Amino acid sequence: MNYNWNWLVFFDEAPGGVTYLQTLLEGLAWTIGTATLSWLLALSMGTLVGVARTTSMPWARRLGTMYVELLRNVPLLVQMFLWYFVMPELVPRSLGDAIKQIAPPWGIFIPAVLCLGFYTSSRVAEQVRAGIESLPAGQRMAATALGLESAQVYRYVLLPSSFRIILPPLTSELLNLIKNTSVAFTIGLFELVGAARSMQEFSFQVFETFALATLFYLILNLVVVRSMLLLERRLAVPGFIGPVKAEKVAS
Repeated sequence: MNYNWNWLVFFDEAPGGVTYLQTLLEGLAWTIGTATLSWLLALSMGTLVGVARTTSMPWARRLGTMYVELLRNVPLLVQMFLWYFVMPELVPRSLGDAIKQIAPPWGIFIPAVLCLGFYTSSRVAEQVRAGIESLPAGQRMAATALGLESAQVYRYVLLPSSFRIILPPLTSELLNLIKNTSVAFTIGLFELVGAARSMQEFSFQVFETFALATLFYLILNLVVVRSMLLLERRLAVPGFIGPVKAEKVAS
């Protein structure tokens, strides 16, 4: 392969008066911002819908099921186009015109966050539902017997216990969300993949560009994994999940 490697290209000046390294770091910042806000939305909506699917109200369970099946069975790329191109046409004309007049990058950033957040919330909702249903029925009955209202049972008993159980799959969902932010590149968001594409088009150093972008994704995800492991250990209740470790008996 006749390819001229140039690892110093990152310090060359890019269009706009900054270096290519700064361009990639700006893309990384947009990736982190998009993933953070999307995760907050996904966790909030996912918890709400997950709880709705475990209540005794049939209409709430059916509504939650419709929400999950609609969002998780439509490809993310299609949903991204729907949020960006179609949604402004479906709302009232005044609101649609206001949405179209939001200048970039916010006019692209907001639909991307909404799309990623609602899509991921459907997956989080299933994990919240599974976590609640995995708890012994006695916990709900004991909390009710103590005089707690239904909302209090979820807030003080069921959700704290279920979140301890589903922390590992939630970590995987957060990692998937970070990687899914690259789909926002298709509507023009200048996140990490968008920045890498811009750099390789101007510098023609494809391998170096995507090697550093890959390294940024890897470091970011490893930081998330490590942080979630620390959180998991901090919230762990001895004997609640997994086998109880045998205590050493002093001889």
